[in-house]
Amino acid sequence: MDAYAHRTGFSGTVRVEHRGKRLLQRHYGLANRSHAVPVDSTTRFWVASITKLFTAALVMQQVEAGRIDLAAHISTYLPDYKGPAADTVTVQQLLNHTSGLEPFEHITSYDDAVRNGMPEYQLPHTPAQLLTQYASGKVNTTPGSAFNYNNADYIVLGAMLERVSGTTYERLLQDRLLTPLGMTNTGLMRAQAITPRLATTYMRADTPAPLLRDLPVFPENWWAGGALYSTAADLSTFARALYNGRVISQASLTTLLMPGLEEYGFGLWVASQTIEGTKHRFAQRPGQIMGANVTLLRYLDDDLTVIILGNTNLADIDRFGFLIGRTVLR
Repeated sequence: MDAYAHRTGFSGTVRVEHRGKRLLQRHYGLANRSHAVPVDSTTRFWVASITKLFTAALVMQQVEAGRIDLAAHISTYLPDYKGPAADTVTVQQLLNHTSGLEPFEHITSYDDAVRNGMPEYQLPHTPAQLLTQYASGKVNTTPGSAFNYNNADYIVLGAMLERVSGTTYERLLQDRLLTPLGMTNTGLMRAQAITPRLATTYMRADTPAPLLRDLPVFPENWWAGGALYSTAADLSTFARALYNGRVISQASLTTLLMPGLEEYGFGLWVASQTIEGTKHRFAQRPGQIMGANVTLLRYLDDDLTVIILGNTNLADIDRFGFLIGRTVLR
C-alpha cells in the first residue's frame, strides 16, 4: 500500500477489514494543500457516487415496507413527472441504470467545462429543479435494453423516496441510516455550509500538468446520486451493517446484489476477481467527481472490505483497491 500510494501521489485514507477485524487504516498526503493540513483519522471526504449505494438501500427499505414496487413506473410515485419516461421506465431500471433517460450532464472534457461551464452543477438548484430540468428529458434507448450510467436515474429515485416517505431525502437518510448506525461523520454537502475537517479536492486535467483546486460547484446538485461526505470509519460501519443484513433483509440484499447489464446491480457493480486461480465475488461502489476519488469494495464471500477515500485524481483507485484485495486473499 505504501509503495503504491507514494508512487502515484495518492492523498487520502485507506482502511482494510477482514473477518470482522481491522487489518489497518493508513493516511497519506494532505487534506488541504494551501495550509499543509495532513490527512488523519478525522478527515472527512466527499464520497461522490458511493451515495448511490445509500440511495439504493433506502429504496429497498421502502420496497420492504410495501411503499415501492420495483416493477412500477415512475408515474406511480411521481404522477406530476413530465418526462416521457413517466409510464415506460420502472424503479428497477432506474436502480440499475437501464432507464434510457437522457444523460444528466453533457460535459465532454475539462477544457469544455472550464470554457462553457457546467450549469447543472455550477448554478444553484433545488431537488425539484434538478428533477425537472435535468432528469425529465427524452428516453434515448428502450428501457431495460442497455446500460447507461446516469445521475438522472438517482435524482428521480431521490424524488420518489421523498414522495413515498413524506419527508426530505436528507431527513430520510438521517433517520433510516445515519442515526441508527451511529454515523456521526456522514451527511450531505452544501456549497454554502462549512463542513468541519472536510478534505479539499484537487485534480490534474492532463499529464503532465499542475494539480489544481477543483472547479467551483454546488455539491448538493449531485443530491441522491453523489452529494455525501463521510469518513473511512463511518463507511466501514455502513458496509458491515449492509452486508450483514442489518440495513435491509437478506432477500433484499440478494436482489440489490444481482448483477444486470454491464455487471451492475442496484447502485454498485457485482463481479469476480480471479486470485491465484480462485474467483472471488466482489461488490464495488466507486466514485469520482473531479478530485473526489473513492471506492467501497466488498469481497462478498471473504468478509473483506477495502475503503479508499482520496481527494485527488492522481491514483487509479480501482487498481489500488483490487491490488489490496489480491494481497489479502492470495
